[in-house]
Amino acid sequence: MSVQFVGLKEINGSIVVLDDIPDLKFEEMVELKLDNGTTRTGRVVQVEGRRAAIQVFEGTRDLGLVGTVTKFTGHPMQIPLSKEILGRVLNGSGRPIDGLGDVYPEKYVDVNGKPMNPVRRVYPRNYINTGISAIDCLMTLIRGQKLPIFSGSGMQHNKLAVQIVRQAKISEQEGSNFCVVFAAMGVKNDVAEYFRASFAQSGVMDNVVMLLNLSNDPIIERILTPKCALSAAEYLAFEHNMHVLVVMTDMTSYAEALREFSSSKGEIPGRGGFPGYLYSDLASIYERAGIIEGSTGSVTQIPILTMPNDDITHPVPDLTGYITEGQIVLGRPLDQMGVYPPISILPSLSRLMKDGIGEGYTREDHSALANQLFASYAKVQEVRSLASVIGEEELSPIDKKYMAFGSYFEDHFIAQGFNDDRSIEQTLNLGWEILAMLPREELDRVDKEILDKYLPIKAEA
Repeated sequence: MSVQFVGLKEINGSIVVLDDIPDLKFEEMVELKLDNGTTRTGRVVQVEGRRAAIQVFEGTRDLGLVGTVTKFTGHPMQIPLSKEILGRVLNGSGRPIDGLGDVYPEKYVDVNGKPMNPVRRVYPRNYINTGISAIDCLMTLIRGQKLPIFSGSGMQHNKLAVQIVRQAKISEQEGSNFCVVFAAMGVKNDVAEYFRASFAQSGVMDNVVMLLNLSNDPIIERILTPKCALSAAEYLAFEHNMHVLVVMTDMTSYAEALREFSSSKGEIPGRGGFPGYLYSDLASIYERAGIIEGSTGSVTQIPILTMPNDDITHPVPDLTGYITEGQIVLGRPLDQMGVYPPISILPSLSRLMKDGIGEGYTREDHSALANQLFASYAKVQEVRSLASVIGEEELSPIDKKYMAFGSYFEDHFIAQGFNDDRSIEQTLNLGWEILAMLPREELDRVDKEILDKYLPIKAEA
């Protein structure tokens, strides 16, 4: 028989406090019954001896210190999961909000997940094709990788997220085992509807699990949203052997909810007002990507975060960069020029792409082509800086060729239409076409054999 506790010690914002509770467990789920007969859900967020601080999901409005009845469930938060969650729209805590009824679960899973044994981790190899040339060629997304997108306020990261979800795929032989888990945190109603309508109209919704946390939803639900999303992804990957791409936007909203939550508990703030454990908290989310020995599935993450004032040293992007394996940076200058997607090439990288591209994965020339495009585009920035001082008319003939190369590269390689889905072969061929604008002797990052095989053909084309 379960024990119930009548009355509350304190009510502080969305947190209630109870005293003299035996056998307390951190993150244990709680049911609170009000005087009017309604029930609310809570979670133990702080334990001090026999004193429990409980975060109430639906808020503490109408709760009374005297008549409220509290029941401890004895288990942490769990999410019901089965393969039928594909095609469903859930709220931030994993409950269906699409009007199609409840999920009939095969099992209940703890949203905090289980730590991956480092010894059983498999090194990520092979790639996920996003259909976006700048990503696929220059910062390739590898299965099992965590590759964040650093954006700025007002930039087109939502549009890019939709395009990635719509176009992402793996090889045709394994294509049926690929799906996407999409989690949106702290978004407005119109943005949430844009995501939902975009996936439905493009026909990919049947292969997507959506979790939507709106800006007017409780912050505790926002904190749980990425955990619920990753629990669903791990279930599909490691129990149904699927390759799962998890897209989470916006991790800055998550971190700000964590800051508000920490403040309400009276914790001492750290850098930028965020709690001192922000690094370990983000790591507990990002490190749930990967491949486990004995399973053919994988979990790949693309967390999207906005940088306040485009400051890449802000605590959230700064700590994210330490934990993850590279980053895709969206540049404000390219966005103002009307380039979409406005991916800033030089500060972006994928640290794992070297082992997931090339012969057997993409094409033998991929690595050499990417290195040469990076080097040539870096030279473009030097020439542009020089031109801003002495004027473009005073540049040498080779510098003028670099100027033309840079403009063409931005307009035809980085920039591509929202509905333009390029295969890896199209992307690599386009890269050689653009490099053919430069004299052969300038292409010093590519072996002669690769140049002989690919550059003349593309130059003639």
